[in-house]
Amino acid sequence: MSVVLRVEGLTKCYGSIVAVDGVSAEIGEGELVSFVGPSGCGKTTLLRMIGGFIRADAGRVVLDGHDVTDEPPNRRSTAMVFQSYALFPHLSVADNVGYALRVHRRARPEIGGRVEELLRLVQLEGLGARRPDQLSGGQQQRVALARALSVGPRVLLLDEPLSNLDANLRVLMREEITRLQKDLRLTVVYVTHDREEAMSISDRIAVVRAGRIEQIGSPTEIYERPATEFVGRFLGAVNLLQGDAWAMEGDAVRVQTALGMITVGEATPPPGPGERVQLVVRPEAVRLIPEGEPGAAIVGKVTSAAYTGAIVRYTVDVSGTPLIVDAHDPEHARRYVEGDRVGVRMPPAAHRLPGGGAVGATRG
Repeated sequence: MSVVLRVEGLTKCYGSIVAVDGVSAEIGEGELVSFVGPSGCGKTTLLRMIGGFIRADAGRVVLDGHDVTDEPPNRRSTAMVFQSYALFPHLSVADNVGYALRVHRRARPEIGGRVEELLRLVQLEGLGARRPDQLSGGQQQRVALARALSVGPRVLLLDEPLSNLDANLRVLMREEITRLQKDLRLTVVYVTHDREEAMSISDRIAVVRAGRIEQIGSPTEIYERPATEFVGRFLGAVNLLQGDAWAMEGDAVRVQTALGMITVGEATPPPGPGERVQLVVRPEAVRLIPEGEPGAAIVGKVTSAAYTGAIVRYTVDVSGTPLIVDAHDPEHARRYVEGDRVGVRMPPAAHRLPGGGAVGATRG
């Protein structure tokens, strides 16, 4: 996969506040990479530096091998969809979509044909004469996308594009964005604070904290094998367990925890005997069984049970250690209530984090 966009050591400060701190990353042809993180972590500032809307204090933006760090937005082959959509309220849908083409002095027949093509692409045929205030939120989002795509950018920049939509419409629109990205082979940089949104649409995800990338990788990689405790916590509910390295079994390590012996695969570098390690166990990897059944060597007490439709999320106290357990298919699975004593079946293997840390459950 050829590299379309490369950022090298991008830095931006506002007085004593470092908003973006030496960020480097590469985006490949046809790839959708999401930058996620809590509010104020610097992800939108980073996106605006890529688009040329904010000047970097240090570092470079390289597009198709050309340094565009000092180029204004209209001289870069990028297009940005803002969180507010930034549609012109006094212009029709068609005029909004064709605005950039007029700025580039394209011929009127070419503009008309391109606008019709884009409205079909985003499924807004027949709505070209309407004004933005006559459209729903999802339709306004489609207009903003069509306008950004009108000049055929090499990189499409999306800044929290779905944050103004309700939950159901967000799901529909992220499916629409995924469809467009795949059909058009778009290279996309996507900023969001919504981890579920990022997990569902991204080829890779960069988790940002305090202006730096903590980890970048596929959704599966960063969810199942987080590089830091922050990444593990940010991407969802997690159980963090401490234990002592006990014995090597091939490439795996057996770790003695308060909840029993757990295997850690691919331990690189392998911990020494007795070394304190921290393990990540996701809630869906833990199983609850009735107390007294075979395999119920660990016993705990249910302290809460929250039904969310697709799952029941339990908190179970095991000798003072709280565990989060997600039970799927609650219609058919055995249900427990607060106060029930249950057996806990831990997964046969877990992921190891570098260093030690807190013990217990963290809700996502």
